[in-house]
Amino acid sequence: MASSPYSSSPSPSSSSSSPSVDYDLIPVIALNYSVRKKLALYLNPINTVAADWTDIAEKMDFSYLEIKNYEKLENPTKKLLETWQTRAGATVDKLVSILEQAERKDIISDLQPLIDEDCRIYVERQKELPVQVPEVDSRDQCRGITVNDGHIPEMFDAFICYCQSDFQFVHEMIRQLEQTDYNLKLCVFDRDVLPGTCVWTITSELIEMRCKRMVVVISDDYLDSDACDFQTKFALSLCPGARTKRLIPVVYKQMKRPFPSILRFLTVCDYTRPSTQSWFWVRLAKALSLS
Repeated sequence: MASSPYSSSPSPSSSSSSPSVDYDLIPVIALNYSVRKKLALYLNPINTVAADWTDIAEKMDFSYLEIKNYEKLENPTKKLLETWQTRAGATVDKLVSILEQAERKDIISDLQPLIDEDCRIYVERQKELPVQVPEVDSRDQCRGITVNDGHIPEMFDAFICYCQSDFQFVHEMIRQLEQTDYNLKLCVFDRDVLPGTCVWTITSELIEMRCKRMVVVISDDYLDSDACDFQTKFALSLCPGARTKRLIPVVYKQMKRPFPSILRFLTVCDYTRPSTQSWFWVRLAKALSLS
């Protein structure tokens, strides 16, 4: 198979301005709306001459039944990417390789600048928000991170990802889940994390090692928060087989902006519908109680 223009050693056909990055290490979730929209424009139409979304789905190892169900959707390519990005090995390099195998180099050529830019932004963000640093090593867990840390590190049922404007709802979550018979233990950053620690490093350790689940409080303000964006993407980058079990999106008020595309494949706990509010805390508590 021909070398991908997104490998760490770019082929001669690659743009000279392309960053020297190993794209095999960049997850597909790094690709933003513009790339996904153009992919859909290319692949959604059923094509008897060139490979369409069904051919890509087969190369992504989707089953016949899955593909038949996606045929009913208005935008099957969008759903395909959202589902595939939760699987092991769903990297930018793998996606480009699949397009190459399907002989859709026209798509690669058109989208390469956009993909390069998305990957560059992703790499820069990882530099700004370090994850793989010595402090995250489990051997360092004996040092204090949360207010109740002792010889044995404090463990939690869930890490709560929220922005400051939604803190009132987090207070209600504490009351409903910790101060009732559910008796769950939540990690709330402003309450539980000791001051003077590296925010990104400690967040990474808490999500990866200390918390069984992660609850993401989605709102319009959440979409503007770099911290929330980092925490969500970090949780999604963990063990691929556990992604759908680990992360629980919660919506507690009406939103004006579109729901985050990287979370649309997950079942949402919705507090905005009066008809289901009475079940909201029961469902959320049950999800957090599962081992």
